[in-house]
Amino acid sequence: MLMFDELHSRGHEALSLIQHPLTGLRAVLAVHSTVLGPAIAGVRLRQLDEEDLVRSALDLSESLTLKSALAGLNYGGGACVIMSGDGGDLLSSKSQPHAREALFRALGRELRPLSSRVILTEDIGVTPRDIAFVAQETPGTLGQHTDTSRVTGYGVYRGMKAAAKYVLDSESLRGVRVAIYGLGAMGRELAEHLHREGARLIVADHRPAVMQELVEDFGAVAMEPADLFDAPCDIFAPCSSGSSIPLSAVPRLQCRMIAGGEHHPLTHAGENAVREAGIVYVPDFAINSAGLIAAAYGCGKEEAAELVYQNVARICEVAQHSAQPVHAVARIMAEQRISLIGSLGRRD
Repeated sequence: MLMFDELHSRGHEALSLIQHPLTGLRAVLAVHSTVLGPAIAGVRLRQLDEEDLVRSALDLSESLTLKSALAGLNYGGGACVIMSGDGGDLLSSKSQPHAREALFRALGRELRPLSSRVILTEDIGVTPRDIAFVAQETPGTLGQHTDTSRVTGYGVYRGMKAAAKYVLDSESLRGVRVAIYGLGAMGRELAEHLHREGARLIVADHRPAVMQELVEDFGAVAMEPADLFDAPCDIFAPCSSGSSIPLSAVPRLQCRMIAGGEHHPLTHAGENAVREAGIVYVPDFAINSAGLIAAAYGCGKEEAAELVYQNVARICEVAQHSAQPVHAVARIMAEQRISLIGSLGRRD
C-alpha cells in the first residue's frame, strides 16, 4: 500500500499508529473528515495483520463520514482498529482480570490530546464497558449506554423494508428469502426481526454452533460462508466485519438486493459490478446508522430506526426518479451535505 496515495485518493485527513507496550496496545486511528464536526471513530478489536489493520481503519472511517452526513449529524468519520493478535487471549484471561481495563484506558490516555477532534464509540469486539474505561482517560467518547448492536440490527431491518418497497414492490418481508452472512450480535438481531415477520432465512457464519442456534430458533437453513454466494435469495444481507463480498463472488450472487449492517462489504469495483449485474445495493452508511443516531441523539431504537427507514426510502425514491443506482444516490446526498455545510466555514 502506498500510504499517502491511499489517503489522498480517499480524502482522509490523518492516519496515526498508536502503541503502549506495557498493555499490549497496538492500534491504527484513521480520521477521514472533520468538516461537519469531530470525527466519530468506531473502535474495533480485530485479528488482522498490519496492512489489513490500516485498510480496515480507512474503510470504516470513510463509511462513518458518509453515515453521519446522511443521518444529519454534525460529526465526521473516523475509526480506531486495535490489533488483538495474541493479546486477544490476554484480554479474556481470568488470570489477568485488569488487562482489558488497562488496554482501553491506555487508548483513552493516548488519544486524550485529540478529544476535541475524535470521539470514540464501540464497534466490533468492543463493549460499552470498554468505552467506559476509555472515558476515564478522555472526554472524547460517545454511546456508553447504548446497546449499539441491537439498535443497529433493528435499524437495518427497518431500512431493508423501506428498500424492499422499491426493489421488491412491497415492504412486506413475509416469505422473502434473506441470506445473512455473519451472525454476530447485530446479525442475530436482524434475523430475529426477519423471522418474526415471516421471512425465509438462509444463514452463514464461521462458527457452526452459532448457525445451529438459528436453525433451531428460527428454522433457518445453514450454509458454509463460501457457499452462501450461490444461494438463490431475494436479499443478501452482509453482517460480517467488512469486505465480505469479494469482487470475484459478485457473478455468483443470485439476489435482487444487497442490504445489511456490515461496514464496507464491497469495494468500489464491487459496487460497479453489482450495478452491472442488475443488483440494487443499499450501502452500509445508509442502512446501518441507527446505533450511531441513538447514541448521538440519546433516543430509543424505534426513533433511530424510523430515521433510517425515512432516509432509505428517500434515497430509493430519488434513485427511481433519476434512474441512478441507489448506492450512488446515497453517496451523492452525503457528499452534498458535507460540501454545503462545509462551505459555511468552521464554527468558532
